[in-house]
Amino acid sequence: MLASITLERDRADIIDRFKQAIRRTPEIMNGYYVTGEADFVLAISVRDMVEYEAFTRRFFHEHPDIKGFKTMVVMDRIKASLALPIDE
Repeated sequence: MLASITLERDRADIIDRFKQAIRRTPEIMNGYYVTGEADFVLAISVRDMVEYEAFTRRFFHEHPDIKGFKTMVVMDRIKASLALPIDE
């Protein structure tokens, strides 16, 4: 799953607290603090939709600083790489 998250407010303490929550959560594989419509984009790994629903209830609905989130279900991973396109 990919999820975009919008926080209630754009304050440093709220952003830092949310970053810590991301780091502590094993289902979140990658987390990005971004500009634009969302504040964060997360790559989340779960077995199925039942597990994702439990995750959303625990992580999104119970987190007081989250204003809203949108989920995109990954249908197929076309490319996954951590390589940097930098010439040596």
